[in-house]
Amino acid sequence: MNTIIGTYECKVDAKGRLLLPAPLKKQLSASLQEGFVLKRSVFQPCLELYPMAEWNVLMSKVNKLNRFKKQNNDFIRRFTAGVKVVEIDALGRLLVPKDLVLFAAISKDIVLSSAVNIVEIWDKELYEKSIDDTAIDFADLAEEVMGNLNDEPDGIS
Repeated sequence: MNTIIGTYECKVDAKGRLLLPAPLKKQLSASLQEGFVLKRSVFQPCLELYPMAEWNVLMSKVNKLNRFKKQNNDFIRRFTAGVKVVEIDALGRLLVPKDLVLFAAISKDIVLSSAVNIVEIWDKELYEKSIDDTAIDFADLAEEVMGNLNDEPDGIS
């Protein structure tokens, strides 16, 4: 799977359907036949859309957990709570199930935001708030997370 790029604003109708923006649909075209998995985010009040191939890679890691450890069992149950297999219809629409709409507090205006190999689905207001809340500390976060990486032989990253 290639990296998904872009942030897109769109709308959800009363039934919970959203029309994927054309540039995003094009990036996901290789995954349209296999379908997608939609789940609650662990850390944010948003949803995560996984192309099935990416979901299968993640599940192969989760499946290695020893289920005879209560902590692992609890993690698996909570991580997969509310997980749904979804498809993009012929018109390019994705139906977000009601329980996931409620979890992410999705109203009419939403943001689809790329997160490397998945797409986050946010209520627009919550997305803007999350970006604003982290803007002040982003420089420190970037330095902490990426500051020690230097894979280039010339020392320039």
